[in-house]
Amino acid sequence: MISVRKILASVALLAVVLPVQAADLGVGSNQCQLATSSTLLSETSNAALKEDVVKLMNEAVSVADDSQWINSRRPAFTWASEAKVACGKAYGYLKADYRDEDTLNKCECFHARMVQYMN
Repeated sequence: MISVRKILASVALLAVVLPVQAADLGVGSNQCQLATSSTLLSETSNAALKEDVVKLMNEAVSVADDSQWINSRRPAFTWASEAKVACGKAYGYLKADYRDEDTLNKCECFHARMVQYMN
């Protein structure tokens, strides 16, 4: 009979050895196929870009705070949480007049994933 201690040790070993999947734009990642060409990056006005980012961020915050999505089996809440963080970072950079392409891409991508799972 296998002891509980051996099972826990095996699980701990697997947790260290196996790669962790995250909502990211990493190389080879299929997480952000919806945002292949970012519309945010094509915005020429920083003021308009800030408005767009804040809009996406506010929508993500609303979903992340909504019990309908918190208690849902669909991953909209997860993507809303990712989007609000990414959009918040993008907004922070924009307040300093810096366009960080990675955070802008993540903001748009994660928001698109959120919307995908809401429908």
